[in-house]
Amino acid sequence: MDDFVLARVVHVLGVVLWIGGVAFVTTTLLPALRRLQRDGEDAAPMFERLEGRFAWQARISTVLTGGSGLYMVHVLDAWERFSDPGYWWLHAMSAIWVIFTLMLFLLEPLVLHKWFAQAIRRRPDSALALIHRLHWVLLLASLITVAGAVAGVHGG
Repeated sequence: MDDFVLARVVHVLGVVLWIGGVAFVTTTLLPALRRLQRDGEDAAPMFERLEGRFAWQARISTVLTGGSGLYMVHVLDAWERFSDPGYWWLHAMSAIWVIFTLMLFLLEPLVLHKWFAQAIRRRPDSALALIHRLHWVLLLASLITVAGAVAGVHGG
């Protein structure tokens, strides 16, 4: 297997683990935690434990995805594609990657963790609802990007 094929394999596996994890959190975990909270249980400790474990998977996946994507653009010398609107999905992939990377490596550990702890104590239902809505926005943007990238790479 040559280096480019390996980079593509790493890239696709990274996206599957990362966005698949976001899909699980958005469609399964957060709704279950919101139900627990509505039923009078404190969902915050469980959210913190589970989200903390997933954060490491997401961090590793985003590093692998970003590194392999950068490598593929470099090997293909495809930088000019970023100036072509037909390759909108390259911009979208880069933007999604930047958003998640900032969230996972800067905002979450430095700001959002503390904010969430305070918000969940004050208004647990509202805090979980907001986080759930934000996850839906990120998931939908990610899925549109994945669909556009798959179509774009295959001539669509």
